[in-house]
Amino acid sequence: MNVPRLNQALVLEAPERVSDGAGGFVEGWIALGTLWAEITARGGREATQIGTAVSRTGFKIVVRGASFGTPERPKPQQRFRHGDRIFAIEAVAEQDPEGRYLTCFAEEEVVV
Repeated sequence: MNVPRLNQALVLEAPERVSDGAGGFVEGWIALGTLWAEITARGGREATQIGTAVSRTGFKIVVRGASFGTPERPKPQQRFRHGDRIFAIEAVAEQDPEGRYLTCFAEEEVVV
């Protein structure tokens, strides 16, 4: 196994529902912490959503391992933020049998 180069600081965010003061709620994001990661593009495609061109690129994001149930362990439906870039996490798996690193499969969507 090659040792990943964890050279990008990413903020791990989780969805959060916040009261809107009128009996409903607004969905927002709460930062859980910063994780160092290696980011590798997997491939991309262009799609159209409601008449707008959208570029979708898949990424493999490797971070240090964390036990199940800990806030440091990324989960699907969470996301990574790197400045203005957003990487939606689709799946997470151990990269090695010892669980030293986790591989997160994520997608970035950009309106072009």
